[in-house]
Order: sequence, then C-alpha cells, then structure tokens
Amino acid sequence: MNVAEIMTYLQANGNQGIKNILLKHGVKEPFFGVKVEYLKTIQKKVKKDYQLAKDLYATGNADAMYLAGLIADDAKMTRADLQTWVNEAISNNISEYTVPWVATEGQYGFELAQEWINDSREYVAAAGWSTLSNIVSFKPDSELDLRVLSALLNRVEQTIHSSPNRVRSTMNGFIINLGTYVDALMNEAIATGNKIGTVFVDQNGTACKVPVAVDYIQKSRARRKPGTKKKTVKC
Repeated sequence: MNVAEIMTYLQANGNQGIKNILLKHGVKEPFFGVKVEYLKTIQKKVKKDYQLAKDLYATGNADAMYLAGLIADDAKMTRADLQTWVNEAISNNISEYTVPWVATEGQYGFELAQEWINDSREYVAAAGWSTLSNIVSFKPDSELDLRVLSALLNRVEQTIHSSPNRVRSTMNGFIINLGTYVDALMNEAIATGNKIGTVFVDQNGTACKVPVAVDYIQKSRARRKPGTKKKTVKC
C-alpha cells in the first residue's frame, strides 16, 4: 500500500464520534477519527516499512502519524528521524504514545529521552518522560542505567507539582513503570510516590483519572510475573 491508498482508507473509516472523543483527549486536527482496529488491519498487511512510516508521519494527519508508529522499522530510525518526529508530535497520542514507542524500540531512546525532558515545549518534555516509562518496562534491567534512573526519580519528586500538565501525567507514569518493572528501584519509586501524594492533571472534562502511583505499582506487581518485561510497547 502507498500513502495515497492508505489516506483514502483512513478517510473512509473515519468516525465523527471517535473524533470528538479524541479531540477532548488532546488530538489535534487534521485527522479522521479512525479506530485503532482499522489501523491494525493496515499494520498486519504492511508489517514494517521504514520509508512508508516516515511518509505517513509527514502528512501531519494524526491518524496517519499513529499508524506510522505501528509500522515503523524502529531499528532503522535515525536520531534525526526521531527528533523530527518529536518536533511534529503536537497531539497527545503522538507525543505520549507513538514517538515514545518508536524511540524505545530503536537505538536512541534513552539518550534522546534525557534531552527531551529538558525541552521547554510541554509536548516534547512529555514525550521524553513517556519514553523513559516505556524503556524501563521493555529493556532488561541489565541494560538500564540505574544510577541515572534513580536521579530522575529524585527530579520527579522535586518538580512534578510545578511541571506543566502533560509532563505531570507522564512523570507519574514514569514512577509507576519504574516501580513495577525495575526490582532494584521499586522501593525508591514507592517512596517517591508516597512523598508526592496525589498528582493533579487537567483531563479536559474527560472521565480519565490520574493513577495514584503507589497503589498502581502494588496492583501491577501483583499481576506481573516477577522478572518479566513487555515484549513490545506498541499497542
């Protein structure tokens, strides 16, 4: 399939109801409101395609950009590719899901995430924290820099309540994933969660709730088989 064929398919499967919901969740125009199940249909056909993913992302259509993340050949994505993607990731679903997925399963996720969290643009900083969250749930503990992650926990403790809205949300997710998936830092993550308490995130009138970090860590660890990590962060 080429870009034109895919865009025609996406437009034909757009749903105004879905679009209205996504608008409330921070997805920006242009997009059609395509259910993920339809994007998965294309993903099954295409599997991985480095250039097609980049071309879809370049359309600026949020549905196409989300699909690009599903079919991206992460190992081929360059540092420049990822920087371009995060710069253009103005929709919450792209900055907090698509870009972090591809960065995590590629070669440059950890180093870029540490740069992105210092960016003055809220959506880029949120992408950085979300990438870190994905990395700790995906990479074996032996490949993680525990010293850096511990320092980042301390940073979250000191800055979360004064950070921008979406950054607060993704910082909270970082605490949860670190406490859930990295055994050596579980106690530190729980201690951080206890210190920060409730995190307020403006959900734009939606029914979404911000998880309480300590409660979520405990529930997640109870469900998770010890030592296991995610096989993929994409969904």
